[in-house]
Amino acid sequence: MKRFLLGLLAILAFTACRHNADAPFRHNADAPFRLSGEAQGTYYSIIYYDDRGRDLSDQIKPFLDDFDQTASLWVEHSLLRRINSNATDTANRIFADLFQLSDSIRRYTHGAFDCRVGRLVQAWGFSFRQREELDKTTLDSLLRSAHSNVWLDTTASHDILIRKEDPNTELDFNAIAQGYSVDFLAEWFEHGLGIHNFLIDIGGEVIAKGHKPSGETWSVGIERPAADCYDPPEVETAIRLEDASVVTSGNYRKYYERDGVRYSHTIDPATGRPVQHSLLSASVVSRQSWYADAMATAFMVMGLDRALQFIADHPDNPDIQAVFFIYDDNGTYRTLATPAFEKLRIEN
Repeated sequence: MKRFLLGLLAILAFTACRHNADAPFRHNADAPFRLSGEAQGTYYSIIYYDDRGRDLSDQIKPFLDDFDQTASLWVEHSLLRRINSNATDTANRIFADLFQLSDSIRRYTHGAFDCRVGRLVQAWGFSFRQREELDKTTLDSLLRSAHSNVWLDTTASHDILIRKEDPNTELDFNAIAQGYSVDFLAEWFEHGLGIHNFLIDIGGEVIAKGHKPSGETWSVGIERPAADCYDPPEVETAIRLEDASVVTSGNYRKYYERDGVRYSHTIDPATGRPVQHSLLSASVVSRQSWYADAMATAFMVMGLDRALQFIADHPDNPDIQAVFFIYDDNGTYRTLATPAFEKLRIEN
């Protein structure tokens, strides 16, 4: 990702310095800056320490809004929407990076994560389109489109082109884009601004760098699965997070019920249907937020048994630190964490 973003980081750093040229020096370096607001259809919350006293409050939301112009399905004329509708086949660097990272996780997880499921997500009613009535013929047609080839073409010109074997194939970066934007902001803070101690939270996707002035490590809560989408969030456990990200994917917030059946927003790329299993949520800790984002989604597609087997098959991957919330037959839930994740827990 870094090779695509260095130029943009330099521009952002110049803008930040120019914007704050007349700002008073902040003498109390132990006092944090706290920024919060709404963007990308969710909230953001940022805490950072900067002995140069730079207030970045006017720059976060515009950056996130600009990012949505590339990667959001909810922005009508975003690049993603235009490529999906075949209005253009020319991508920018960020779009290309999102696609390449998504495709690498697709291959790594043997298809449990797949960004080509855009039309399936929409057909089940979890996007900007209304839910469709899906018979077997329609579902099979959508599955064929979701499994057809999509690739980047950089051979014809200086442009980056998106090629689709089936013009009906639509991409969905929802399970990676928000994590990517968290990483982008972290890169800007560290390498563009020289701010090394911060915590960035965008819609529950969190990255922490450095520590507090006291030397204390950042602590982050993991949400307890709610009974339904209306329940207020509650923290189940807290972990220490240093130079790492944590992302949770769950089926207890985004769903709908029909004829007594709860349909999850997590779509299995293999079947084209919402997943049906006992796994309520998966939280993944990784060095990069985009990776934690994608892997948490992949684990939710796999279900508990397949996810545990996947972890067992990749014992040398330090980026697989996870905790799972599982629904039991008696109506309660239990947790199961990897040994690496257990070491991060903060004792009550």
